[in-house]
Amino acid sequence: MFFNISIILITLLYIVILELSKNVLAGWAVAIIAAVLMIALKNTIREKITNKALSTCLMWLIFIAILVLNYKFTAPPFKRVPAVDNKNPEITEEITIDQGVLTGVYNADRSVKVYAGIPYAAPPVGDLRFKEPQAALPWDGVLACDHFGPMAMQPRSSALYDSLSHILGWNDYRVKFGDEYREEMSEDCLYLNVFSPEKKSDELLPVIFYIHGGSLTTGQPSYTEYRGEDLAKKGVVFVNCAYRLGVFGYYASDDLKAESPNGTTGNYGLLDQIAALKWVRDNIEAFGGDPNRITIAGESAGASSVNAICVSPLTDGLFNYAIAESSGIVAKKPFHTFRSYDEAVEQGNIVKEEFSVSSSAELRNIPAEKLVKTSANNSAMTLDGYAITEMPYLTYEKGENHEKALLNGFNVKEADAFMLGTKATKDNYVELLAEDLGSYAQEMADVLPYDAVERDEYIIIDKKGEAKGSLNAAYSAMWFTYSHYVWTNYMVQQNKPVYEYYFTKTNSRISNHHAGELPYAYGNLHRHAGNYDESDFELSEIMQNYWVNFVKTGNPNGEGLPEWPLVTADTQLLLQLDSKIGPIEDPNLPLYKVIDHYMESQE
Repeated sequence: MFFNISIILITLLYIVILELSKNVLAGWAVAIIAAVLMIALKNTIREKITNKALSTCLMWLIFIAILVLNYKFTAPPFKRVPAVDNKNPEITEEITIDQGVLTGVYNADRSVKVYAGIPYAAPPVGDLRFKEPQAALPWDGVLACDHFGPMAMQPRSSALYDSLSHILGWNDYRVKFGDEYREEMSEDCLYLNVFSPEKKSDELLPVIFYIHGGSLTTGQPSYTEYRGEDLAKKGVVFVNCAYRLGVFGYYASDDLKAESPNGTTGNYGLLDQIAALKWVRDNIEAFGGDPNRITIAGESAGASSVNAICVSPLTDGLFNYAIAESSGIVAKKPFHTFRSYDEAVEQGNIVKEEFSVSSSAELRNIPAEKLVKTSANNSAMTLDGYAITEMPYLTYEKGENHEKALLNGFNVKEADAFMLGTKATKDNYVELLAEDLGSYAQEMADVLPYDAVERDEYIIIDKKGEAKGSLNAAYSAMWFTYSHYVWTNYMVQQNKPVYEYYFTKTNSRISNHHAGELPYAYGNLHRHAGNYDESDFELSEIMQNYWVNFVKTGNPNGEGLPEWPLVTADTQLLLQLDSKIGPIEDPNLPLYKVIDHYMESQE
């Protein structure tokens, strides 16, 4: 009896592991058959081998070997993600652009047409690795744009680890059939996706061009949090794109600068984004979009990229407005996603040393699967003299930035998820602050004492400590919210419309942590319905309307919406987005004064 119960329990646990690892369903069948055979043949095998201990051990060895081999051979295949959730979607009419003829697919209720996986530049492989994006190649026949393109090369964990993170961190894991695969990843990644409403319009529609986040090292446009179906239903054309990441997107080297006809290196991912934006300007009319009414948008590193596009001399006249969520690079010394050219080249030299080569040309011979594993840090744009010609804040001081209006803001717990491995105590609080604030750490501790912020939640793997709440608040201000404070004030000085939000809504998923606002603003709560209640969907509807109004007019306000105050020199109020919506003073203002002092010392 003990033998049978053990087999059953182990098999059940094994099936759970198969589910979390996204192994194909055939693996489940093999495991169940192996367990049944073990139980059925137990007595027969024991009769043939007189030594019961030996027979039992042999059976277990065979069983475990079957499970191990089964786990390996039923591993999830790599596939491209379908453009829509509905099975066998209806195909759209053909559209003709300069590259060729293409079709998309309709969503379930036929309200939105999705054209996924459209190449906007030539594959950046072989000799085109570490070069500016080249013109997209034409195709023959009709291109079926019914799946997202491959995600850009990036480090990624196992499917099992990903599933556990969604159980322990995101609280949104669901058992479902049909997801037994892993998303395809390739260096050939320069594809974009267009979501347009089926409802015909008498005039061309405004366009949102969205750039995903991920520290410039991870992320993919197929991610459910920023798909554009719901915003398209509200009368806009939504576009997002993949771009080169990590070493492929932000590696810098002097020999590449000399090789480039534009004298550039270190900003290939940013140049991809600009190429995609130009593609949208040149082609979006075929999808019902207005090339003269484009708003660029992004979150986290995507917002930093938006900030970079706002100052790049390559993008003047390509867009009207900007939406930036939870990041920017306009501080005098940005804390992340931006670095000096010397720092960029230093990391580039580490890459060459790591792979024992003397030139970037030799790096082009390294397989992408190996190069992506570099230990060098390539998570930042740089001052290359081409895409970015001066420190971004200088462009703002001159008033030469391109956005005509700005909607931007941040969440209350921006840094918490990034500080999970740090234990913060009364004794090491100032030391931890000094890692980014240097000699101004004590001033920050005086303004924000170690025990000033009481935490109302934490993730199970958090190292905690009595100073953790205050440390998280300080780093949220430094890494994320300060850039919005500076950006907003530059817009005020230029007499340009600027609206800033403060997202505080809680839920059972990622709540008001970094990226928590995304599914609200872009209308994707329904993809995780079990984690959100009626108040969340009500807030999402309001936020979507704010975003769409802004894209249409440069002003988020509209009929039936709570008034979002324009930020002026006299009324610097944020709009708190929660179950109750209303103006509020930025709670981080005292912290910004300390960060200002630090920034002034960096000049």
